[in-house]
Amino acid sequence: MPDIQTGIRMPRGKFDGINALANERGVIAALAMDQRGSLRNYITKAQGHPASEAQLSEFKVLVSEVLTPYASAILLDPEYGLEAVKRRAQGVGVLLAYEETGYDPNIRGRLPALLPLWSVRRLLAAGANVGIGEGRPPGYAPTIKVLLYYDPDDDEQINSIKQALIERVGAECSAYEAPFFLEILAYSDKIGDEKSLEFARVKPSKVIKYMQEFSKPQYGIDVLKVEVPVNMRYVEGSRANTGGQVAYSREEAKQYFQQAAAASRLPFIYLSAGVSNEVFLETLELAAEANTPYSGVLCGRATWLDGVEIYAKQGPDALRKWLQSQGVHNIQGVNSALAKGAKPWWDFYGGKERIEVVDTPNFYSLKG
Repeated sequence: MPDIQTGIRMPRGKFDGINALANERGVIAALAMDQRGSLRNYITKAQGHPASEAQLSEFKVLVSEVLTPYASAILLDPEYGLEAVKRRAQGVGVLLAYEETGYDPNIRGRLPALLPLWSVRRLLAAGANVGIGEGRPPGYAPTIKVLLYYDPDDDEQINSIKQALIERVGAECSAYEAPFFLEILAYSDKIGDEKSLEFARVKPSKVIKYMQEFSKPQYGIDVLKVEVPVNMRYVEGSRANTGGQVAYSREEAKQYFQQAAAASRLPFIYLSAGVSNEVFLETLELAAEANTPYSGVLCGRATWLDGVEIYAKQGPDALRKWLQSQGVHNIQGVNSALAKGAKPWWDFYGGKERIEVVDTPNFYSLKG
C-alpha cells in the first residue's frame, strides 16, 4: 500500500477541479472520448471509406449525450470534441486533451507532441466558451490531460525529452491552477508487441517504475491515469485467459497491483486500454480483491467501441439506440465495480480534511 501523504497544500483551483471530476464519494467515474486517429480508423474500416471530421464530432456528441448522465466526467479533445462538451449532462466535469493523437512511427521513442495551435490557456479559454473555465459555476474547473508513451528502461536521452515536456505542461497547469492528469502507456521497442506474453512478463516492472517517476513533484501532476500492471489475458485462471498462456498466478497479479500502488505518491485512476467491457470489469474485480487504493477510472473503448460498427453501417439513430441499451449497460457495470473497489481520491492524502486548500490569486488570467 502507498504511504499516506499528509500535510498536503493544494491551490483551490486544482482542488475544485479534481472534485468536479469526481462523484459524491470522491471517486472519478469518467468516460474517455478523446480518441481521434483510432476513432477515425475504426469508422473508416467499418464503413469502407474514410471517416469525415463531421462523423468524428457526431460520434462524440452522441456518446456524450447518452452516457454522461451515468458518468462523473468526460475526457474530450479540442479538435472534434468541443460540441460534445456542450452536450454533456448537467454537473459532469470535463477533461481536455493537450497532446497530438498518435506518434510518428518513423522516429524512435514514440516521442510526444502537443497540439500546435493549443496551450493550457487556450484550452481553458475554449472550455470557458462551452460552460467551463473562467466565469464558470463552482465545480466546473477544467482539467488538462496529456498522453505519454513511456518505457522506463529506454535510452536516457529519449526519456529526458519526455520528462522535460511533462515538466513544461505541469508548469503551465500550475500557472492557471488547472488540474493536470498524466496518462501513461508502457511499451518496449525491443519486444514490439505490447499484447504478447513476453511483454506481459515485463509490464509490471515498467508500470511500477513509471508510477514512481511521475509521482515526483517537479512534474506538477495531480492525478496519474495508468494501466493496470498486468495483462489479464495472461493471469492464471482469469476469464480473460482463453489461450492458456500464463505470465503470473492470481496471487502474483494481486501483488503487482499492490506494488504499483505503493510506488505512487499521487492519486491514480485506471484506463481501460482498449480491452472489452468484460475484461475491464474482471480487471477491476482483481484490483478490488488486491485492495488497491485506486481512485476511479477513465474508461473509453470498453464502454462504446462496439457501437462504432453500428454507427458506420446504420447511422446515428442506430448508434443512439445501442448506446441507450448496451452502452448504458456497459457504463453501469463499470460504476458497480467502482462502488465495490474504488477509493475517494482524497483518501490518498488521509482524507479531505488533511488537504489544506490554499486561496491564491492566479498568476495568469485567461483574458487577453
